[in-house]
Amino acid sequence: MICLEHVSKVYSGMHKAVDDCTFSVEDGKITGFIGPNGAGKTTTLKMITGILEATEGTITLDGSDIRKKPIEAKKKIGFVSDNPDSFLRLRGLEYLNFMADIYDVPTEGRREKIRDMAERFEMTDALGDKILSYSHGMRQKIMVMGALLHDPSLWVLDEPLTGLDPKAAFELKEMMREHADSGRAVLFSTHVLEVAEKLCDKVIIINKGHIVFQGTLAQLREGYAEGMSLEEIFLAVTEHA
Repeated sequence: MICLEHVSKVYSGMHKAVDDCTFSVEDGKITGFIGPNGAGKTTTLKMITGILEATEGTITLDGSDIRKKPIEAKKKIGFVSDNPDSFLRLRGLEYLNFMADIYDVPTEGRREKIRDMAERFEMTDALGDKILSYSHGMRQKIMVMGALLHDPSLWVLDEPLTGLDPKAAFELKEMMREHADSGRAVLFSTHVLEVAEKLCDKVIIINKGHIVFQGTLAQLREGYAEGMSLEEIFLAVTEHA
C-alpha cells in the first residue's frame, strides 16, 4: 500500500508543483493516475520512489517511510520512468543482471524470471544487443523487465504503455492485472483515458498540483449526464477544479 499525507513539492522556493496531496493506493487494485501535462504526475511519482524529496508531508510504502527508511522502502518498489533512454551502452542482459544484483536477486531465480519476461515481451533474441540499438518500444520493454525483476510488491509506472507494440502493451496490462489480483498494488500514470477505463479499479485525477478526484470510475460518473464519455467528464473535472 502506498500512502501520501499532505505532500507538497516546491521548486525554486516559489512554484508548488504538487500542493498538499493526500491519497492512497490500495493493495489488490490497479490505480490510474491521470492529469493534463504539467499537472504534477511525474513529480508525484518521483517523490513516491525517492528520486525527489518532498518539501512537505509523509510518504509510506507498505509501512516504510521513504524519508526515514529509504533503502527499505525502495526495495518494495518497481519503478518505470517516463524516459527509457538509460544505460544505453549496456547489452540487454547486462542491464537485467545489473538490476538483479542491485536487488540481490538469486542467480538461479533471476535466470528463470529473465527467460519468462523475455518470452512474454518477445525480447529473447535481443538480450545480447546493446540497448543503444533498440527501438523506443524495445527500450521501454527492457526497462519494464528490469524494474519488475526483483518481484516488488509495489509497481509505480510512469506512462508505461508509451511506445509499446500492441502485443507488448497487452502483456503488460495482463501482468498488471495479475499483480493486483495477487493482492499487491499497481499505480500507473496515463494520458490514454480508454486504458484507464478498461484497466483501473480506481483513478486519481491531479490538476495544477492538486488532487481533484479519487475513487472508482462509477463514482467519477456520478453527477454527470448519462452517456457522457470519460474524456468529457475528465475535461469537466479539470476545468472546474
